[in-house]
Amino acid sequence: MDHDKVLIVDDDKNICDLLRLYLEKEGYSTIISNNGEEAMVKFNALKPDIILLDIMLPGMDGWQICREIRKNYNTPILIITAKGEVFDKVLGLELGADDYIVKPFDTKEVLARIKAVTRRTSHTPSVSESKELFYDNLHINLTRYVLKVNGKVIDTPPKELELLYFLASNPNRVYTRDQLLDEVWGFEYYGDSRTIDVHIKRLRAKLEGASDKWSLKTVWGVGYKFECDEDQL
Repeated sequence: MDHDKVLIVDDDKNICDLLRLYLEKEGYSTIISNNGEEAMVKFNALKPDIILLDIMLPGMDGWQICREIRKNYNTPILIITAKGEVFDKVLGLELGADDYIVKPFDTKEVLARIKAVTRRTSHTPSVSESKELFYDNLHINLTRYVLKVNGKVIDTPPKELELLYFLASNPNRVYTRDQLLDEVWGFEYYGDSRTIDVHIKRLRAKLEGASDKWSLKTVWGVGYKFECDEDQL
């Protein structure tokens, strides 16, 4: 099976070469860009399947690139940067990044995260595998990666949708952050549990006011649950 096409965006040519050699050895095709404006041109022209994105770039920085891509696309974005503060990680996730890797990194870790993302997003289920959930004013379609709230399609990155689908598939059951990381991100995820908080916050903003029959609830000291009325089950 052909591997995905990866756009590597970093102004450090040595890092680009390292990632390119390692990924191509694993069967991926790669596109290299060393500045923000060029990265957007290549993204729009070549439509990569996944993006490895540095933040500190000449011209348009990684934050701007993330914003621009998320206006129209759900292409998985993995930020790779030396900016390792919690604030930067939270900002990256809030802007729509699917993962955040701090330099210096291990190439095996990068590959594991790429595989985790592409496993979740590249598989097209058959009709018999269709994954859909319906609640009052809420339609979650994990087959086509579509979220509808009040009948309107809401742009939602893959990870957010998978988290919502998992919680809504198990209504009124409480999950810890670590359990959600295991279930949604998989055992290869190397991040911390605050990732869950960021994704829940973004989901709540998209679901706000849709219905009084269900909600994403925080169970203080434990985790989160998709709470719904009995008539919704």
